[in-house]
Amino acid sequence: MEEKTETRVIFKMYRNECVAFLLDCPVTYGYVLSYMHVGQHGEASMEFFHECKLAPESIFEDLREELESMGYRLLLRQRWIERRK
Repeated sequence: MEEKTETRVIFKMYRNECVAFLLDCPVTYGYVLSYMHVGQHGEASMEFFHECKLAPESIFEDLREELESMGYRLLLRQRWIERRK
């Protein structure tokens, strides 16, 4: 059985909604994959990513559990550092 790779994630707030930014998922250049309870997966601009504030764990716990139930192995991060290829 193949082991799933970890996906780096940053949880942020947009207005009153928690957004998960999945940093290692392939998307269009200049965008990052986002996930919300409402709307599910989508591409978010880097401007939007930078506008959002970090979410406290008490807020993002439900969203993290939802993503993990879908098969993601999440590696929680608070800032984005690009991986070198």
